[in-house]
Amino acid sequence: MARPEVSTGTGPGRIVVAVYGVLALAATGRSVLQITEYLDRAPLAYVLSALAAVIYIVATVALAKGGASGARVATGAILVEAVGVLTVGTLSYLQPSLFPDKTVWSHYGSGYGYLPLVLPFVGLWWIHRARSGHSAR
Repeated sequence: MARPEVSTGTGPGRIVVAVYGVLALAATGRSVLQITEYLDRAPLAYVLSALAAVIYIVATVALAKGGASGARVATGAILVEAVGVLTVGTLSYLQPSLFPDKTVWSHYGSGYGYLPLVLPFVGLWWIHRARSGHSAR
């Protein structure tokens, strides 16, 4: 019996993909500006911000692609995203000197309306739902 196709980028999943895409663009723009103009101020924070942007790009593409491999890649990227936002968010409160300027994950994404804190859990939920065959229903 063939496994059903995982459709993470169809139906309501298009919204998840679109939100990831917008966050990928925002994080990329901010990190490029911060690295090119202010790297000496907070190198760790800005490099982590660039890493976040790459993770958002990978998640966006993988979710849009769908299929079993897309779902696996998206799950991996989103799990790294969740750990990243929780770790950086916590560090930004415990060691504020490491994050003198806002980044996408600092303060749990407060500069982005806490979307970076919520989105990985929405993304993982959506992948689970799509794998269960509920995405198009």
